[in-house]
Amino acid sequence: MQKAIPKYHPVATSTAAETVKRHEKPANTVLWAGWFCPFTQRSWVVLEELGITYQYKEVNPYLKEASFLEISPKGLTPGLQIIGKPLHDSTIINEFLNEEYGSSILMPEEPYQRAIARLWIDYINRDVVPAFFRLLQAQPSEPEKQASALTDFKKILTTISKEFKGPYFFGEQFSLVDAAIVPWAVRDFIIREFRGFVRDDVEGWSAWASALEARESVVRTTSSKSEIIEFNGTFLRNELHSLAGRAAAEGQAIP
Repeated sequence: MQKAIPKYHPVATSTAAETVKRHEKPANTVLWAGWFCPFTQRSWVVLEELGITYQYKEVNPYLKEASFLEISPKGLTPGLQIIGKPLHDSTIINEFLNEEYGSSILMPEEPYQRAIARLWIDYINRDVVPAFFRLLQAQPSEPEKQASALTDFKKILTTISKEFKGPYFFGEQFSLVDAAIVPWAVRDFIIREFRGFVRDDVEGWSAWASALEARESVVRTTSSKSEIIEFNGTFLRNELHSLAGRAAAEGQAIP
């Protein structure tokens, strides 16, 4: 039997709501977004970083409406339209935006370092994000499993965070690597409060996460903690409504 669509606050709140209001007018670039979605925040941050004129449109990805499926075939946020042409997948969207509008300022100048950046973004996607969701979904009723998920997450996060130069991954310049991990810096308060995670247990993470949280583009795209917790309650209770939740539970990469 199909699970019911989860209930959550329908629109962005706090400073994110103010940002939405500033981007209500039609524009050639349209961000189809779920305010609650960490993958949406990745691309939303890049739009703000690059100062692109865009329109923000809230969509409920759980409804899988036909019009949105034409933009994002799996019905996942974010989706992007550029003069009507669709793109999906936050990593692809971010590279496009950086190349099209940012003169590639969010990637290192040297080709080898750009390749390294892509490897770390792939690591975030394939390792860090699934480990975060596995920990989020690990239940207190299974303490050994929860402890194992916490250990795994700290180990996986340490692999990348120990390489961070400060204040951002490559040093002074905010990059697409930072944008890729931003939403989990913003949301790690959930696993600190409910899953026993401590930032200082992971080399470099406290300084990196703090710098990311304070970044203006991140502040402008972050809703209130209460609404973020409300939405993530489905993960904390291991209610597998989303593709991300089901993939993490099965040990697969997040789609």
